[in-house]
Amino acid sequence: MSEKKMNSSRRGHLKSLMLAIAKDLLEKEAADLITEKAAFIAENCPAPVLSGGLPELQEMLKKLAQTIDKVDEDRYDSEAKVKKTDKEIEDLRMKVVEIQGIKKPALKKVRMSADAMLAALLGTKHKASMDFRANLKEVKKEVKEEGVDAVGDWRKNVDEQAGMDGRKKKFQG
Repeated sequence: MSEKKMNSSRRGHLKSLMLAIAKDLLEKEAADLITEKAAFIAENCPAPVLSGGLPELQEMLKKLAQTIDKVDEDRYDSEAKVKKTDKEIEDLRMKVVEIQGIKKPALKKVRMSADAMLAALLGTKHKASMDFRANLKEVKKEVKEEGVDAVGDWRKNVDEQAGMDGRKKKFQG
């Protein structure tokens, strides 16, 4: 079953209904905000009583000064708490960075001679030369001189060396 497409007139009608409902909700929200604000002001800010003499006005001013001082203290305390928590957050960030460590880049392979390595390790003061090839001993190869007779028939040599007997002869002889 395929869904039927909505007519443009029906779509426009539904859109206007949704906009009307949204408008009503916004108006209701604004009215609620105004009543909430009025209730808060009535609760926390009573209307000043101006009838009376000078001593009553002075008493009211003292109360206002006390409330102002209390609000300032609360504001200062909250600012101090915010600064303290900001400092703690920064310290924790630094600890995280220390724990993770700085990522070291991958080392590249460098070809260096033995002399260059020794110079890098020992510095320029010490001059040590390690010519490894010069220190190697020379090995002289003994050349076996076998005549043409030793070559002989190659089939005979293969037959003699075939099997375990031939291998034993090779190591014993």
